[in-house]
Amino acid sequence: METTVITIFTPTYNRGSHLAKLYESIKQQRYHGFEWIIVDDGSEDGTGKLVEGFQAEGKVEIQYFFQQNAGKHIAINRGVKAAKGELFFIVDSDDLLMADSLQIINEAWRELYAANKAKGFAGICGLRCFQNGKVIGGEVAYQTLDVSMLDYRYRYGYKGDKAEVFITNILSRYPFPALTGETFCTEGLVWNRIGRSYKMRFINKGLYVTEYLNDGLSAKSFQLRKKSPTYAMLFYSELLNTPGISLRYKLRAALNFWRFAIYDRRHSLIEKQRQIRQLWALCFLPASYFLYCLESLKK
Repeated sequence: METTVITIFTPTYNRGSHLAKLYESIKQQRYHGFEWIIVDDGSEDGTGKLVEGFQAEGKVEIQYFFQQNAGKHIAINRGVKAAKGELFFIVDSDDLLMADSLQIINEAWRELYAANKAKGFAGICGLRCFQNGKVIGGEVAYQTLDVSMLDYRYRYGYKGDKAEVFITNILSRYPFPALTGETFCTEGLVWNRIGRSYKMRFINKGLYVTEYLNDGLSAKSFQLRKKSPTYAMLFYSELLNTPGISLRYKLRAALNFWRFAIYDRRHSLIEKQRQIRQLWALCFLPASYFLYCLESLKK
C-alpha cells in the first residue's frame, strides 16, 4: 500500500447495512494511499462483528473504536487522535464514495503544494451529490475557490452539506468541546473556528453520494439541538460575534440563540445574555418564546 496520505473517517451508529455499502465503495478506490477509521457510537446491530469481517479480508487498513453514545463530535475527536493520514476526510456511514474520490483529493492537495499555496490552508472541500447526481445545495459558480469556510457560507452564500477534507494536524488543534449530558454539536462550530484563521480550497468536483435517512442526524437536527441546547447556544453566540458576518446572519443567529436558550435549564438569563454579549439580541427573546410555544403545541 502507498504511504498513508488520507484518513477516511466514519462515525457510525446502528448503520451496519449502510456501512457495508460504504466499504464496497472504499475498496473500489483507484488511489490506495489511505486508511479507514471507524468510530462506533454505541451500535447494537452487530457493527463490531461486521467490521471484524472487513478487517479479516485484509483489503483495507482499518482502525475500529467503540464509544458509548457520546455523539459524532466526540467520535471526530477520537478519530483525529488516531489518524495516521496527513489529510482527514469525514465520510458518514450512509454515504458512498465515487471511484476517483481519493484520487481527486490527493491531486487537489498536491496542486496546492506545487503552487506553494498550502500555507494558510486548512484543507480542501468538494461537493456532495444526491443519488440522482444533483449537487446538494445546488450547482456552484467556480472550478476552484480559495476562501475561508465562513466566507464561503456567509459572504458567497453557498448552501448545503459539503465534503470536507482537513489537514489532520490543524484539526487536532481545534477539538470539539465535550459537555456532560449533551450529545449533539454541529460541526459548524469548529469549522467556523478554523475559518477565522485558515482558508479552504473549494473544488467543483463531487466526492461522494449522500443518502439522507429519515432517522439520520440531518433529519433530526432540530430535535437534537433542542436536547443539546448548550452546544446550540455556543454555535449561535460565536457566529453572532464573528467579525464580517452580515446583519442578516447576525439577526438569524440572535433569534436561534434564544430559540434554543429557552430549552437550557443550566444557565440563568443573565448568564445567557453575557454569553451572547449583544444587548440588542434580547429583542428576539419574545419571538423565540413564541416559536417555543408553537413547537410545544405540535407535540
